[in-house]
Amino acid sequence: MHSVTTAAERAAWARHADEAIRGAGLRAGGARQAVVDLLARQDCCLSAQEIRDALAAAPGATPGMASIYRALDTLTELHLVHKVDLGGTVARFEPAHPGGDHHHHAVCRDCGAVVPIEDDAVERAIHEMADRLSFQVDAHDITLHGHCARCAGTTRSPHNHR
Repeated sequence: MHSVTTAAERAAWARHADEAIRGAGLRAGGARQAVVDLLARQDCCLSAQEIRDALAAAPGATPGMASIYRALDTLTELHLVHKVDLGGTVARFEPAHPGGDHHHHAVCRDCGAVVPIEDDAVERAIHEMADRLSFQVDAHDITLHGHCARCAGTTRSPHNHR
């Protein structure tokens, strides 16, 4: 398990998304292409508002929120984007990689910062547990809720709990 971190992997996801969009008979360009291009550059999930803000900060026309939501709905229906529920009222979105590569998240209760978590031992433990239960896991996600080092006012060891 790993998240997309290299430029080559990001570009591969963008190409995969473009091919899937064309394969579905949809036209390229516009808000959908802007969202794909932006998500291909991200390490973690973004809300629709964060997507709009990032697009507005770049030169060129900024799609409206309705267009961004339509693009995200289409990308989710095509299994190109995961809708990530981190609790609260705001959905976030990130690329869905065809090979199943993914990561989990840690969310700060104070500032809302979202940090990607990559841990092969956790993935192995999930699959070992599924084997013990004779359970076929289709998908899983782990979200840790707490306080980032900045909001907690200290840098803590990963094993130092409140």
